[in-house]
Amino acid sequence: MPIAGIYGPDDFANRPQGQATSTPSAAAQTGPALPRPSLEWTAEVERATAPIYERLEHVIPPIEWPLIAPAIHAINQLKRARNAVILAHNYQAPEIFHGVADIGGDSLQLAVEATKVKADVIVQCGVHFMAETSKLLNPDKTVLIPDSRAGCSLAASITGADVRLLRERFPGVPVVAYVNTSAEVKAEVDICCTSSNAVQVVESLNAPSVIFLPDRYLATYVASKTDVKIIAWKGACEVHERFTGDELRAFREADPSVQIIAHPECPPDVLAEADFTGSTAHMISWVRERRPRRLVMITECSMADNVRAELPEVEMLRPCNLCPHMRRITLANILESLLTLGEEVTIDPSLAARARRSVERMINLNN
Repeated sequence: MPIAGIYGPDDFANRPQGQATSTPSAAAQTGPALPRPSLEWTAEVERATAPIYERLEHVIPPIEWPLIAPAIHAINQLKRARNAVILAHNYQAPEIFHGVADIGGDSLQLAVEATKVKADVIVQCGVHFMAETSKLLNPDKTVLIPDSRAGCSLAASITGADVRLLRERFPGVPVVAYVNTSAEVKAEVDICCTSSNAVQVVESLNAPSVIFLPDRYLATYVASKTDVKIIAWKGACEVHERFTGDELRAFREADPSVQIIAHPECPPDVLAEADFTGSTAHMISWVRERRPRRLVMITECSMADNVRAELPEVEMLRPCNLCPHMRRITLANILESLLTLGEEVTIDPSLAARARRSVERMINLNN
C-alpha cells in the first residue's frame, strides 16, 4: 500500500524544540578510576591476542596488529576488573566488533541481550539512542557510552513534542517508533520496532492506520509489505539515503553475477535493484546461508568487514558509506570509559518508565 502521508517539522507551526532526555556525565560515581595499563606490544600481548587476530587477519593487515592489539588486550582485562560487558552494533569497526565485544548484533538483538546481562556495567559501542535503550532496560546498572556525541540523524529528526502534535492531527491512530529515536520520543509512542520486526509490530496493533516514525524509507518499505495505511515522518538515515539505484545498476553491468543485498532504510529505487532486503541481522544470515562469490552490501560498510572476517571466501565489493557517529566509538575511548566509568547515561526516572513500556512491548512481542 502506498504511504498515506509524510509529515515533518515544517508541517507544524510553532513547533516546540525537544529537550535532552539523558545526561552523560564525564565519570560515573559508582567506582574509582583504575591504574592506566601499558599499551606496549609485548610477547604476552601477542600470545593473548593471537586467537583474536585469527578472526581478523583478513581485514586487518599484520603490520597494523601490533598497534591495535595492546588496547584490545587492556580492554579485555579491564572488563573483568569492572564486571563489565561490551555491546557492539554490527556497524562497529572489526577491531571492536570481533576484538572486545561480548555481544554483537543489530538493534533488536542488542535490546534483547541487554535484558539478560549479569554484569554491573554495560558499555554500549553504538550510538546514543542505543545506550539510552540499554539504560531503559537496565535501570539499576551503570550504562556507559564511550563518546556521547555519537548521535543519529534519525533520532535527531524528531522530538517528543512532534509525536504529540502527530497525535493531535491523527487522534486515535497508534504510533510506532523505530528504535532509532530518543527516550523522549519512545515515552510518547505505543510501541517500538526495529528493521527486523517493523512489519510484525505494525500488524500487531490491528489498526487500519498507523503512524510510523521517523524513517520515511523504512516506512515506505513497511507500507509495501502490509495493507495497513502508514502515516510517515520525514526522517532519513544519512548513510543509507546516499545510495542510489544507478549505483547498483553500475555494479550489475560490471558483473552480472554479483549479488546485492540492502537495508530497508535505503530509498525505494535502491531496494528495487537489490536481490534481498533486510535488517543487518537478516543480511548477515542471508550471507551465511548463500555464501555468494561476490557481494555488495548496501549498508554501513564496516559491516562488510565484520562479515568478511567471518566469511573470507565471500568477496565484498563496497560502495562505502561510513557512519560518522559510529566512528566516534574507538578502542581508545572504550579503554578510557572502562578506566574512569565515563560517560554514564542517566535518564529521568519518570520519563524512563514511560519509554521503557514501549521498548518492552516490542521485546515481549517476540517472546
